[in-house]
Amino acid sequence: MPKIEPFQKHTIKYDRWFEENKYAYQSEINSIKELLPAFNTAVEIGIGTGKFALPLGIKFGIEPSEKMRKAAQRRGIQTLDGIAEDLPLESESFDLALMVTTLCFLDDVPKAFSEIYRILRPGGYFINAFIDKESSLGKIYNKYKEKSIFYKMATFYSTEEVITFFKEAGFKNLLFRQTIFQPLDKINKEEPAKEGYGEGSFVVIRAQKYC
Repeated sequence: MPKIEPFQKHTIKYDRWFEENKYAYQSEINSIKELLPAFNTAVEIGIGTGKFALPLGIKFGIEPSEKMRKAAQRRGIQTLDGIAEDLPLESESFDLALMVTTLCFLDDVPKAFSEIYRILRPGGYFINAFIDKESSLGKIYNKYKEKSIFYKMATFYSTEEVITFFKEAGFKNLLFRQTIFQPLDKINKEEPAKEGYGEGSFVVIRAQKYC
């Protein structure tokens, strides 16, 4: 069952995070942009209020929270009700699928990755950005998640675990970026995006579908 209750109740608070952490937010966008391919058709899965889709040029998304969908629609983004594990989308219909900090809320990660593989055209890309469980921020989120409005029901994963999910779903050609190298309250300018993983708390993986 999708973990949407906090997002239904606290949509405004969700959006406020991006305003209060504007440099971290822009750093995350920049790191995704470094791996963003050219595309004609794209979907963000777990699009939320559209805070990532909009600056990345993605005009369509899947979101189970009605209030989040409406917020995204107000930003000019087309949305559909749905979950990653059972996408209401045709097979081989997209060049790009994006998922940003949605992974930790999935009920069945292998099924979700299999669904994303299904909807991508041959040669299409899946970009997944997430908080690494083994990172400094990931450890803080995990330790205090019972007190968190949004992360209380989250399950965090290490980058190595996420790599396994990609490979088991059939994805190849994995590329990596990482950012957020300091505590959020210490970030007063945009953080760099570096290749690889293991240092930054926010990790971006791009993989490709081959058939």
